[in-house]
Amino acid sequence: MKLVDVCAFYAPKGGGVRTYVDRKLKAGAALGHEVVVIAPGEEDRVEERGARARIVWLKSTVFPLDFNYRYFSDVPALYAALDREAPDMVEASSPWRSASLVGEWRGTAPRALIMHADPLSAYAYRWFDGVAPRPVIDKAFDRYWRHLRKLDTQFDMIVSASQGLSDRLTNGGLAGVVTNPMGVDPGVFAPGMRDARVRKGLLGLCELPEEATLLIGVGRFAPEKRWPMLVDAVTAAGTRRPVGLVLAGQGRDLKNIERRIAGNPHIRILAPIADRAELARVMASADALVHGCEAETFCMVAAEARASGLPLIAPDEGGAADQARASAGWIYESANAAAAAETIVEYCIARESGIDGPRAQIPSPRVMDDHFAELFASYARLVRDNRNRPGPRRAA
Repeated sequence: MKLVDVCAFYAPKGGGVRTYVDRKLKAGAALGHEVVVIAPGEEDRVEERGARARIVWLKSTVFPLDFNYRYFSDVPALYAALDREAPDMVEASSPWRSASLVGEWRGTAPRALIMHADPLSAYAYRWFDGVAPRPVIDKAFDRYWRHLRKLDTQFDMIVSASQGLSDRLTNGGLAGVVTNPMGVDPGVFAPGMRDARVRKGLLGLCELPEEATLLIGVGRFAPEKRWPMLVDAVTAAGTRRPVGLVLAGQGRDLKNIERRIAGNPHIRILAPIADRAELARVMASADALVHGCEAETFCMVAAEARASGLPLIAPDEGGAADQARASAGWIYESANAAAAAETIVEYCIARESGIDGPRAQIPSPRVMDDHFAELFASYARLVRDNRNRPGPRRAA
């Protein structure tokens, strides 16, 4: 089977989506499939990733809200690339414009939409929760729901990585939703990566003794991640317990985060960590991962933290909440800095008392290859069905 992934979120400095796609290229080849990623890039070029995998970069315009990303600005070039590849199966990896373009492509291959983003949680609910109830917000954003329902008629499958998101999509009128939790890179993140010297060094960077609690936050520095809220929460918790926070990431919200830290010596921003093995070592050397975003569709970083043996401190909604509940983590009310601070204090007391549990007892998430085996099997069924009924559901 030849799969083409039209991935608007794939970028050289991307986060979870890049990690996911890179593993898909390897997993697909191992399963005997050919995987081609079409991504918006600085120039037209082809990047080979082995005998059965490659990335086709199309020259595209910089996305104005985040210069790390681009968008497909030349639609004829995108359609020409799809026609040249002649895929058996097509993916779209964003529910925005690129999904509409894939849905309207005239090819006959079946297609799937991977919900790598949850715009309603990332934007609408984040902006208006507390102002209006969710049904009122949904009604105000009915144009987006109509967009999703149209995509549902154009795609054979809508793939969601969490049951909570699947339920909301189904309740919103989508009929083709399938839940398939993702996973972590096998052999990268593990409790055995913990390094006492790294932990001591990070606590020293935070001007704290080894007896203090070391929290880590990892991810893009973007408003929906709520890093300033977590800075406030850790600052408040620090008035009651010795606790430090190191943040590893990059993004447009960096200056805002730095302003919120305001010279607090117990909170430090690390240089971006591009090497996965080094990130695994740093992550495993912390005491817990703290997360602030309630709009995660799966939350790759929380899954990686679980694989590292870290307890999770997470909001009560979204993919991070799913990961925390699956590993008996610590959960606070979303978007509530005071609740997050209280939960951090509770965790610190538990850790100091030795009752937070050994790392070996934290259940690790599935590996990503299991997700891809399930995904490619479902695609193979669609491809077989398509031989008898060409085209996605919209042709039925």
